[in-house]
Amino acid sequence: MATAVVTLSGGSVVSVRLASEKGVAAAPRAEEGAEPKDMGPNPISPEIKELAWGFGSFLVFLVVMRLFLVPKVRKGMAERYDGIRADLEGADASKAEARADVAKYEAALVEVRAEAAKRVDAARVTLDRERGEAIATANQRIAAKKAEAEATAATERAAARDQISAAVTTVTATATSIAVGKQADNSVVTQAVAQAMQSTGAR
Repeated sequence: MATAVVTLSGGSVVSVRLASEKGVAAAPRAEEGAEPKDMGPNPISPEIKELAWGFGSFLVFLVVMRLFLVPKVRKGMAERYDGIRADLEGADASKAEARADVAKYEAALVEVRAEAAKRVDAARVTLDRERGEAIATANQRIAAKKAEAEATAATERAAARDQISAAVTTVTATATSIAVGKQADNSVVTQAVAQAMQSTGAR
């Protein structure tokens, strides 16, 4: 199997040798001072045409970016910024509405508490008045019962006094008749018994 061995010098082919298993066959060396053959474009150093095409492509890309892509990006950023600002304004409005609702709730709560306090005070006044009226009615009933009981007791005492006076008068008249031997005067005995009972009651 043969292998080609190429010798380069200054970018030009100097010699080509064929190496095999039996030996190496040397190709004839290029003549000194001969013009080097054109080996094609250098892959490392770009040509003017390539530079022009690259610069033109860059200009086209720059124009496309400037006229189409950048405005779209700016428009998208502006829309996003407007959306964020609208969301922030909506959040601020919602917060303000919530604060207003809280203020209304607190005001309504104050009114409800004031109304409840008024009702409690009115109920307390009503209860005090009803209790006073009930106590006055009970006192009147108690006074009426007491007066009735006192009148009944006075009547009973008067009746008992009359009965006692009559009995004492009868006993005194009988005892006087037995002691004197004649009938005693009932008016005198009755007057004496009445005076004695009055003096006893005064004590």
